[in-house]
Amino acid sequence: MSADKIAVVGAGLIGRAWAIVFARAGHAVALHDADRAALADNLPVIDAALRDLRNAGLLDEPPSTVRARIRVAGTLDDALDGAVYVQENIRETLEAKRDIFRRMDTVALPETILASSTSTIPASEITRDLAGRRRCLVAHPVNPPHLVPLVELAPAPWTSPDVVARARDLLEKAGQVPVTVKKEVQGFILNRLQAALLGEAMRLYEDGHASADDIDKCVRDGLGLRWSFMGPFETIDLNAPGGVTDYAARYGTLMYEMNRTQVARPWGEALVKKLEAERRRSQPADTLADRQAWRDRRLMALRAHRKKEK
Repeated sequence: MSADKIAVVGAGLIGRAWAIVFARAGHAVALHDADRAALADNLPVIDAALRDLRNAGLLDEPPSTVRARIRVAGTLDDALDGAVYVQENIRETLEAKRDIFRRMDTVALPETILASSTSTIPASEITRDLAGRRRCLVAHPVNPPHLVPLVELAPAPWTSPDVVARARDLLEKAGQVPVTVKKEVQGFILNRLQAALLGEAMRLYEDGHASADDIDKCVRDGLGLRWSFMGPFETIDLNAPGGVTDYAARYGTLMYEMNRTQVARPWGEALVKKLEAERRRSQPADTLADRQAWRDRRLMALRAHRKKEK
C-alpha cells in the first residue's frame, strides 16, 4: 500500500467515490469542495459505502481504517499541498474546468499529475493555455468508480507520455483498470460505445420493434452476460470456429448492411415522453433512489464474484 497523498477536488457523486478508491488503496486523501455543504452531505455517504464494501468482501481492512485516510481540506492550497496526483470532479462546464485547472496548475508541485473526471471535454480544451499543460490529462471513470473500475486516460496532444505512464501505474495499483485513448475523440471510447448501443435502442423503440423492457432484456439477459467478462472483439473471435477472420467472412457483410441503416437521430420530445411513461410504469419516480442502491449492491456482488474468479 502507498502513503502517497492524493487530492480529490469536488466531493459530489464521483468525487466521493474516487476518495474511496484511493483510500482503499492505502493513500492519504485530501477531499476538497468549495461548497462546504457538499462535503458535509457526502462524508456520511462515504461511511455507508465503506461499510457496504466490507460486507460484500471488497474491503480488506475495517471501514474505520480506510475512512481515517480521508480528511477534509478546507482550501484548494491545503488539498494540493504535497499531492502526487489530483483528481478533479467539479461541474461539467468548460469555463469551470479551465478555471480550476488554472488554479491547480499554479498551486500544485511541478511534478504533480492533474487529472479531470470530465466525461465530455477533451483535455486539450481544458489545458491549452496552461504553463504546466504537459502534466494534465483526462482520467474519465465509470460511475461509480469504486465499484466499476474502468478509467479512460485521455491525454492532450502535449501531455507527457511519462505522465500518462505514471497515471496508469498509480491507477492500476489502486485497483482500477485504466485504458489509454491514443488520440482525442469526442466522448472518448466508452461513451462512444455506449452511444452506439443506446442510439440503436432508441431507434428500435421509436419504430415500434419492441418495448423498452424487452430491449433492456436483450442486453441484460443476452449481450450483457458475455460483456461482463469479455469485450466485442474477443466475443467475435470466439463466435466463429476460425476466429476473427472466419467471423468477418461469415457476418461482415450482414453487419455492414445493418450499420448502414443505423443513422443518427435526435431524441425527439415525443420519443422521450413515451419512454419516460413506460419506465415510470415499471419504476415509479419515488423508487429510483432505492433502485440505484440496489444497482450498487448488484455491482458489489459482481465485483466480489469476479474477485474470486481471478
